[in-house]
Amino acid sequence: MAYPDYPSPISHPSAPRDLPVWEHAAASLRAGVPVALLCVVRSEGSSPGRQGFKLSVTAAETVGSIGGGIMEHKLVELMRARLQRGPHAPEIRRQVHRAHSPTDRSGMICSGEQEILLLPLLPPDLAAVEACGQCLRHTGSAAWEASASTGLRLLPAPTDTHYHPGPDWHYVERLGFRDQLTIVGGGHVALALSRVMSTLDFGLTVLDDRPELPTQLRNHYAHHRRTVPYEQLVREVPTGPHQYVVIMTVGYRTDAVAVRQLLHHPVRYLGLMGSTAKIAHLLQELRAAGLDETALSRLHAPIGLPIHSRTPEEIAISVAAELIRVRNGG
Repeated sequence: MAYPDYPSPISHPSAPRDLPVWEHAAASLRAGVPVALLCVVRSEGSSPGRQGFKLSVTAAETVGSIGGGIMEHKLVELMRARLQRGPHAPEIRRQVHRAHSPTDRSGMICSGEQEILLLPLLPPDLAAVEACGQCLRHTGSAAWEASASTGLRLLPAPTDTHYHPGPDWHYVERLGFRDQLTIVGGGHVALALSRVMSTLDFGLTVLDDRPELPTQLRNHYAHHRRTVPYEQLVREVPTGPHQYVVIMTVGYRTDAVAVRQLLHHPVRYLGLMGSTAKIAHLLQELRAAGLDETALSRLHAPIGLPIHSRTPEEIAISVAAELIRVRNGG
């Protein structure tokens, strides 16, 4: 039997990092202040701005970032000049971060390049901008689209982010947390890991089989906290290429139950916390039970980068670093 989510605590979990950008854009439109949205739609190499980085810009303020440095400064000043002149068409601008590029030099020499959407926001865009903010505020799932012909639109379905270049360019970006982390076990390390991961743009779910667990009740960093039997984890943990799972239950027996449940579950990352001796014993037991090596090779164990972690906070940082490495393709 699965119990409902715990009531929300006084402190609220983190919102996706783009929320302040959309809120600033909406507030500017409501106040009649000219505003534009800048968004990285494509990036490659050592580009300081990655796809999805964005900022809103008015004559007096900016919120967010498209990578910083002289490139961002020049584009912000360009947009401010355009906002002062009046309405203008959206544009995709290529920025090459190499000193000897014959065209589109950004002024930076970090290598790589990026393409940036320069999108003026007009009063009719207010409803879509507010809807984007509302979706992010409540960690919902939808998408927004911008194109050469239609400007800004909200899409109700959570379409994956993609960009089609060319004269008829269009860009679609999924709203909300792309990456989701499920922590199985709600103890002290789970609380510390939730605190760290709340700053890294992951949607967080913590599952435990112990009702009224104090560390679970204090975990105001997680977006969802549920009491579930570990024998039912397959039903509780979503699948997909953006799903990450770490197992850190109260003991060896429950760890083994969780691993057996999820070893064949199609997720991006499955990790298990524990000492080298405990992990070796568990793997030996699983092999004896007939689990194949291909399945066992998917299990990251022990989890975390080897930094001789001792405290829950140190363990959390080592695990978070490993998750970042996997997410970024390392």
